[in-house]
Amino acid sequence: MVSVAPLDMGGFIVAAAFLRGQPAFASGAGAVLLLTDTGERRIPVHDGGLLVAGRALEGDALLSGGDDGTVRRLGADGTVETLAEMPRKWIDMLAAGPQRAVAYGAGRSAFVRQADGTVKDFSQPRAVGGLAFAPKGLRLAIARYDGATLQFVNTAAAPQQLDWKGAHKDVTFSPDGKYLVTTMQENALHGWRLSDGQDMRMTGYPGKIRSMSWSAKGRYLATSGANAAIVWSFFGKSGPMGQQPLQLGTRGDQIVTRVACHPHEEVVAIGYQDGLVLMSRFSDSEEVLLRRPGEGAVSALAWNDEGTQLAFGTETGEAGLISL
Repeated sequence: MVSVAPLDMGGFIVAAAFLRGQPAFASGAGAVLLLTDTGERRIPVHDGGLLVAGRALEGDALLSGGDDGTVRRLGADGTVETLAEMPRKWIDMLAAGPQRAVAYGAGRSAFVRQADGTVKDFSQPRAVGGLAFAPKGLRLAIARYDGATLQFVNTAAAPQQLDWKGAHKDVTFSPDGKYLVTTMQENALHGWRLSDGQDMRMTGYPGKIRSMSWSAKGRYLATSGANAAIVWSFFGKSGPMGQQPLQLGTRGDQIVTRVACHPHEEVVAIGYQDGLVLMSRFSDSEEVLLRRPGEGAVSALAWNDEGTQLAFGTETGEAGLISL
C-alpha cells in the first residue's frame, strides 16, 4: 500500500533529506521545512536564496549554500550554524565529507572546511563544475573545465589530474572508490577507472543529466536526462564499457528529472518533468506508481535510511512524503 502526504512549500524545492528520520525540504526561497513528531517547523536558513543543499554523512544535519555567500548547517534539532562565508559570492557547489568535512565553492573557487574550523583552498585556474569526496579517506574530486582534479586534503602530494576536453559539471565517486564519473555540458557522462585512468564515455542522452544515484551495492549508476532512467552497470573490470544500459520507467513524452536509488534494494525511484514519481526494479523493470503528475517537474527525491519512505519536491513548491 502506497500513501502520499502532500505539502506546499511555495517555492522551488532544491533538496529533500531525512535528518535522524525527520523529513526536511529545502526551498530556494531560503527556508527549510522540518517535519517533526510535534508538527511542521519552517526554519529560515539563508538571508537570500538557497542554491544547493545535501545531508551530512552522519545523517544529523542538512548542509546548504546560498546567494548570501554562506555555508550553513541545519541540525535535526532546528539549530542553524554558519560554517563558512564567501562575501559577494553565490555558493552553488557543496559536498559533505567524512569527519564532518564540507567542500564548497563558487566560480573558480573551491574550499574544504574541516571539523576544527580549518579551511583549505583548492581553487582552480578555470571554472569549477562540481565537488565530491571519495568514500574512504579525505580525498576531494573537483570537476572542472577539461577534466577533473583529485586532491588529498591533508597531504602535500601533487593532485591527480584526469583530463577530457569539455565542461565537466557534477561529479561522483563509485561507492567502492574505483570509478569517478562526471556529467558534461553536452548531454553525456564521462568516467575514469582510477586504477589506470582509463576513460569511459557514456553518450546518447537527449537532455542534460542533472541527477545521478548509485545503487545500494554500487553495482549500478542511475541517471536522469532521457525519457527513462538510464542505468549503467559498474561491475566487472571495464565498468559500463561494452554494455548497454538498463532503461527503466520509459515514458514516451516525459523526461526524467531526478533519480534516487533505494538504500538496500536494487530499485530506483524516478521523478519526471510532469511531476509523476514511480519506482522500478533493476532485475525485471517492474514498476510501481508512487505519485501521479502534478504542477511542476520533480526537483528532489530522497529515501529514508530504512527505505520505507520517499520524500519528493518539485520546481513549483509541491512536496510530500510517500510511505510504502
